[in-house]
Amino acid sequence: MSLNFIDLLKSRSMLAQVAHPEELTEHLATGKRVAYAGFDPTAESMHVGNLMPIMALRRWQQAGHKAVVLMGGATAMIGDPSGKTELRQMLTTELIDKRVELLEKQFGRFLDLSPANFAMTNNGDWFRDMKYLPLLREIGADFTVNRMLAAECFKQRYEKGLSFLEFNYMILQSYDFLQLNRTHECTVQVGGDDQWSNMIGGMDLIRRKERKQAFICTVPLLVNSAGSKMGKTESGAVWLNPDMTSPYDLFQYFRNVEDSSVEKCLFYFTDLPVDEVRHLTAAKDAAINESKTVLAFEITKLIHGEDEAKKARDQAKSLFSGSGGGDAPVVELARGTFGSGMPVLDILVACKICDSKGDARRLLEQGGLTIDDAKITDFKFVLPADKFTGGGSVLIRKGKKHYFKLVLR
Repeated sequence: MSLNFIDLLKSRSMLAQVAHPEELTEHLATGKRVAYAGFDPTAESMHVGNLMPIMALRRWQQAGHKAVVLMGGATAMIGDPSGKTELRQMLTTELIDKRVELLEKQFGRFLDLSPANFAMTNNGDWFRDMKYLPLLREIGADFTVNRMLAAECFKQRYEKGLSFLEFNYMILQSYDFLQLNRTHECTVQVGGDDQWSNMIGGMDLIRRKERKQAFICTVPLLVNSAGSKMGKTESGAVWLNPDMTSPYDLFQYFRNVEDSSVEKCLFYFTDLPVDEVRHLTAAKDAAINESKTVLAFEITKLIHGEDEAKKARDQAKSLFSGSGGGDAPVVELARGTFGSGMPVLDILVACKICDSKGDARRLLEQGGLTIDDAKITDFKFVLPADKFTGGGSVLIRKGKKHYFKLVLR
């Protein structure tokens, strides 16, 4: 192989834990191997946090191996308790299947989808028609309750109670690895570091039942310097679907990450050479802003393509160079519904600048709303229609960095 997968992860600070590292290195050096990562369809789009295992599969392919994406059409019916303090919302099979279709379309931006290098499967294909007793007889004896209860993924749930439904998640995920080993010759599972205990179950199951090699490898969770998960904003998750998070908002999110996160994000989410990343992040103070712009451009290009990345970069440059926000994202309202004026809370919700009137009120309370350079704090403020005389527009600023150009049609 031209590249060693483990060394590649290490060079980009993407390796958290690996089982049987010496044996795995030898295994990877003797042929083209197959690894998988699983994704439960818990929303209509993946978000920035999902990028870590996706990029692990991208590195896997860059090292010359084949990647498998496993969609959790069955496991999403239970919900992974890892990192959760409460039971997940129960989803219908119809909603799960719809979300699977939407998520499947998002992998082409990141992975080589040629049949020789990629496959996609769904654990609903084997679990939904499987009978409970045959599953217990096949693998139930391979799991001890004592060991399962000691798993890190369950510890946060002891006080509030861990349901038996969720307790089965580890068994199902372990069986996924066994099934993919049998059907796709899959020998490696990659995933976020919070999945380590679940992944051990699958690796050990293959080694006991099949007497074959199996390995697991985890990547770090995406967190900031305070240990909080990245990929969240005041309006919610940063989604990979441009209809849910615009390319401009994605660009701005990474343009504004804290200084200490720039290097790791460049390593994680770009293909820039290691030496170039080191050079970019050697900058300090104000000079690091240029490196943030490179990061924002590269990740927006990866997710949405170069044209959208250029547009987002140009919008940001226009907004912060004092040119009046001519390239800000346009939001539209029907002139007939606007009337002689419209309450500001209604405008923010109708334009999807805020998710609800409650969110809009909090924005005003925090002094985070500006309309044409005037800070708005009055909940009862009404924007008059004469602001749009002659086909004009109004520039709305949410927080410090998010601009929108409001027009009436």
